[in-house]
Amino acid sequence: MINRRTALAGVVGMFGASVFAPIARAAAQAAQKGGGIPVISEGPPSVMVFTPGQRALMTVLSERIVPTTDTPGAIAAGVPEFIEKLLADWAKPEDRVPIVTGLDAIEARSLQDYKVSAAKATPVQQDALLTLAMNKQLAAGKDFFEAFRQLVITGYYTSEIGMTQEREYLPVPGEYNGEFLYSQVNKVYCA
Repeated sequence: MINRRTALAGVVGMFGASVFAPIARAAAQAAQKGGGIPVISEGPPSVMVFTPGQRALMTVLSERIVPTTDTPGAIAAGVPEFIEKLLADWAKPEDRVPIVTGLDAIEARSLQDYKVSAAKATPVQQDALLTLAMNKQLAAGKDFFEAFRQLVITGYYTSEIGMTQEREYLPVPGEYNGEFLYSQVNKVYCA
C-alpha cells in the first residue's frame, strides 16, 4: 500500500516549479532512500505554529478548499494537522510568514466586513474571503492563497482518505482494454 511519504515524493509534479518550499523540502527528504526520517503524519508538531484562533480559521478554510461531498473533506482527512506538522517540522520560520499573516489578514477583513470571526463566518462569507486572497485583494493574501492551497491539496491527496476514497489505489491497475469507453471511468487511478 502506498503511504504518505511515498505519495509526498511524487506530489511535487502537481505544482511544477512554484511548489511551496516546505512541501518541496519534505518531498526531497521523503524521496531519499533509507534516511530514517519520520513520516510527516506521525506525532505532534515540534512547535505550535498557530494560535487557537488561527488554527480554527485554518481548519475551516481547508474544508472550504476541499469540502465534504460524496467523499470526506479536508478535516476528515486530517489536513489541518498535516499543515501544522509540515509548517512546524519542515518549514523555516520565514516559510510560515505567508500563511500566518494571510490568516491574520483574512481574520481582520472578516471582522471589518462581517463583524464576525472568519472561523465563525458563513461558508459563503468564507468563500468570499478566500476569493479576495486568491485575487490578491488582501494585503497579505498575495503570497498566502497559493501556498495555502498547495498545503491543503498536498495534505488531502497524501492522506489515506484522499488516496483510497477520493481516488482509487491500484498498485497495478487492471488489464489493458483498448476499447474502454471514457464514460465508464468511475474514478481517476493513482499508483
